[in-house]
Amino acid sequence: MKGELAGGGLLVCATPIGNLEDVTLRVLGALREADILACEDTRHTRVLLERHQIHARELVSFHEHNERARTAQLLERMRSGAVVALVSDAGTPLISDPGYELVRAALDAQLEVRVLPGPSSVTAALVASGHTAQSFCFAGFLPRKRAELERVLASSPQTLVALESPRRLAQTLLVLSELEPSRQVAVCRELTKLHEEVRRATAAQLAAHYREHTPRGEVVLVIAQAPAASREPADALAALRALVDAGARPRPAAGVLAKLTGVSANELYDGLLGES
Repeated sequence: MKGELAGGGLLVCATPIGNLEDVTLRVLGALREADILACEDTRHTRVLLERHQIHARELVSFHEHNERARTAQLLERMRSGAVVALVSDAGTPLISDPGYELVRAALDAQLEVRVLPGPSSVTAALVASGHTAQSFCFAGFLPRKRAELERVLASSPQTLVALESPRRLAQTLLVLSELEPSRQVAVCRELTKLHEEVRRATAAQLAAHYREHTPRGEVVLVIAQAPAASREPADALAALRALVDAGARPRPAAGVLAKLTGVSANELYDGLLGES
């Protein structure tokens, strides 16, 4: 194969999350030239191939139910010089999609692995939400058990991005509204598609809306970072003193407490030095 890989190896290809125009020229070239396309759903991939008039050499299914067996088969093909292009139904493989075992096996076999980046519902939703994107956490699909869900949702110090089923969205928002009703949330639905929608409001407002209006399609939740807890500087300084007495380094400990309490790290550090 000419292009990305001269010999055997793996190309991890990001594909559109909705709009079929959102695919890079580099990925299209890889899909044309790869010896094998490993597809989460071959029917879904054929739609993309037909849209861009690509005649793939060979398509095989690669999903959560056959990942282990198919990995062994594809590994042998790559060792024999074949180039495999791995694609999921949407976005980048491995991100809440199959592919980890194949990537890990190829790396362990010292075969070349290249990632061809492209569309991402995570970053698209994060930017569209209007919440800070400087620091965020991607939680994948949210847990179903309430205790685990509460643990993920409660008091995240970063913007939280998560995938959710449209059938479970109302219940998830209800749980969040019970924990923090005023927490700002964006529900990003059907990104890049004809009926794309981004609805921004508090957790309580969105819980009430989706209790009456069941959404359709793919949903990404973006939950604003929790506001810093308000504490008196004296309490924060006492906490810093306890951490240092337990063996923590003063400057890093002051930084951590500043994020948790909203009290300036310098103020805490200077206060500690003033006690010495």
